[in-house]
Amino acid sequence: MPNKKTTSTYAEAIHSGLDYSLENDSNVVVIGEGVPDPKGIFGTTSGLQKKYGVDRVYDMPLSENAMTGICIGAALNGLRPILIHQRIDFSLLSLDQIINNAAKWHYMFDGKMSVPLVIRMIIGRGWGQGPQHSQSLQSIFAHIPGLKVCMPTFANDAKNMLIHAIKDNNPVIFLEHRWLHPIEGEIDNDIKAEAFLGAKIIKPGADITIVAFSYMVVEALYAAKIMEKIGLSVEVVDMRYVSPIDHETVQLSVKKTGRLVVTDTGSAFCGVSAEVIASVCEGVFHALKKPPIRIAGPDHPIPTSHHVAHKCYPGAEEIVKAVLSKFEIDADFEKIKRQYFTMSSPKDVPYHDFLGPF
Repeated sequence: MPNKKTTSTYAEAIHSGLDYSLENDSNVVVIGEGVPDPKGIFGTTSGLQKKYGVDRVYDMPLSENAMTGICIGAALNGLRPILIHQRIDFSLLSLDQIINNAAKWHYMFDGKMSVPLVIRMIIGRGWGQGPQHSQSLQSIFAHIPGLKVCMPTFANDAKNMLIHAIKDNNPVIFLEHRWLHPIEGEIDNDIKAEAFLGAKIIKPGADITIVAFSYMVVEALYAAKIMEKIGLSVEVVDMRYVSPIDHETVQLSVKKTGRLVVTDTGSAFCGVSAEVIASVCEGVFHALKKPPIRIAGPDHPIPTSHHVAHKCYPGAEEIVKAVLSKFEIDADFEKIKRQYFTMSSPKDVPYHDFLGPF
């Protein structure tokens, strides 16, 4: 059968992955706050309840910890629940169930029991989301043994990694950055499962390795494009998974380039960027020509005012500036800034035609 390729947005790819899983496994159920709402979790669940019925796709009350416990029980009894939080922040109310039950059950019962549960969490940013609706908490979940944590960046990965997460017999935290939902990409519907394991080099280069997570991959690619204009060959690695983390791909890249930049949507302190750098220093320290660079969020809550919040979100501009300064590369950053980083809109809004509010 010929390989079929389609084009869709990231949100449509998530919808397609849910649709495929619901159609092909009667044990799959989708539950979450706003699932059957007309907005359908930013369009990712629209129409699914009408197609599969209220017994398989349904809303839930504002009781995150209790509903997570119910989903764990359902998973232990043969169902494959997909629990959805419209914000990753809401999952904090259910950490006891996630950490002490879902993550540990397989180990506590000597591998004889498993919890095939997927928890979709959406990372918010911008439009005045403030301290309680704009957090990026992947490091918390990656720290817990027994949890798989993935952060797909592109539509193709979003669909296929979601399908494989639903098939996984143990709990998976599936993180989506809100700014990725409208981005279009090509979907390869015939790629085998093995293609979605570990990190992926999405742009080869010889001088600098930029390791990025989730939305920061978009910023890294733009930074790489700008740096190539001044003669730097940049390799960009999309990590895709926070846990298990693919150290081997990163170390092989650093052995080639000798320079490492790690950029993440979460906070720098105790973040996944620190884990990547520690692994490189432990494994291929001799390959480093310069000390690694970390570019991530601040170690304080994000303010609501976009006039202040825009300084909390590093992007391509900060990547280029750090590379030129800390790697001691002879280039006029102020000239580059004037040419490529002039913005007339707030930095916490991805593009002019995006209306929000989420």
